[in-house]
Amino acid sequence: MGGVVLLLPGGEEVSARRPSPLWAAASVRALGRRLARAGRQEGLAVHVVHYRYRGWNGTEAHLAADAAWAAEEVVRRYGDVPVCLAGVDMGGRAALHAGGHEAVNSVLAIAPWLPEEDVAAPPEPVKQLVGRRVLIVHGTNDQRTDPELSFRLAARAKKANREVCRFEVHSDGHGLHQYRDEVLCLAEDFVMGGLFGKVLSRPVQDALAAPPPLGLRMPLAVGFGRSLRR
Repeated sequence: MGGVVLLLPGGEEVSARRPSPLWAAASVRALGRRLARAGRQEGLAVHVVHYRYRGWNGTEAHLAADAAWAAEEVVRRYGDVPVCLAGVDMGGRAALHAGGHEAVNSVLAIAPWLPEEDVAAPPEPVKQLVGRRVLIVHGTNDQRTDPELSFRLAARAKKANREVCRFEVHSDGHGLHQYRDEVLCLAEDFVMGGLFGKVLSRPVQDALAAPPPLGLRMPLAVGFGRSLRR
């Protein structure tokens, strides 16, 4: 086993319902297939995390707890292998929160759901991301999760960890359907680089190296990845 990707599906802000397996897999199916195909020769294992509840549920942070449990389960099953947490929507928030697990070396958050900033509440944590490579991808026309909130979180994380970048998908919405191929290729590039030391594409290298805000508002180019070597 060369590495493991834990796919974290979307969720709800508050819900005690148990998600069905089909519901859980739907939002990460295309990403999982792409990564499994790309990492087959490297011995990549791709698993979908099945939450106990659909909801984040306030301070219980159930989805983040389940992500951390899954990372621990990877260690139990596979031993000392690198882990990437890859989440969408509320799963993106879970990936960011659970990124501090010792087995995790990279975090991918696609259109992450983040709470509105409140002066009376502590900000979303970022110190747990130190030592991890982090990529956030967000559509600029996202009507469900505010892209400005992910930019602000990335800016705070970048102060503590240089290995943080963020790509903006201009004119795309929450599902990133218009540029699905480009987003999946970006995810593949990032994950294969993080888990197996593959050379990152030049845009990702530039985004990681650029100071804020340049590396945190990197535009995802139309056709990204078509010239990348497979």
